[in-house]
Amino acid sequence: MTDSAPAGDDLVRVLATLSNPHRLRVVAALTRGRTYVSQLARQLDISRALLQVHLKKLEAAGLVSSQLELSEDGKAMKFYEMKPFSIHLTPESIADAVETLTDEKGSSR
Repeated sequence: MTDSAPAGDDLVRVLATLSNPHRLRVVAALTRGRTYVSQLARQLDISRALLQVHLKKLEAAGLVSSQLELSEDGKAMKFYEMKPFSIHLTPESIADAVETLTDEKGSSR
């Protein structure tokens, strides 16, 4: 997501994703650089299972990306990193985004 006006559905998805304190902590931690799940879980003092849930939501919203890599001993490690994004909200940008919202049936309003 860039500074350009986001489509309404994208804006709702991103804001809903970022409305969770755990996910905000994940974003903050990943701004320091890419890391793998176990290290990030220790850093944030949460379980790997809970962290995976939050990382999947952040990835689905397009805010983080992941890459599976093999360690020297052949162990699969999933690394995550932030994707660049910027959200600038104004009443006008929200009004523009509302015009592109789809209803539950998938049609534009």
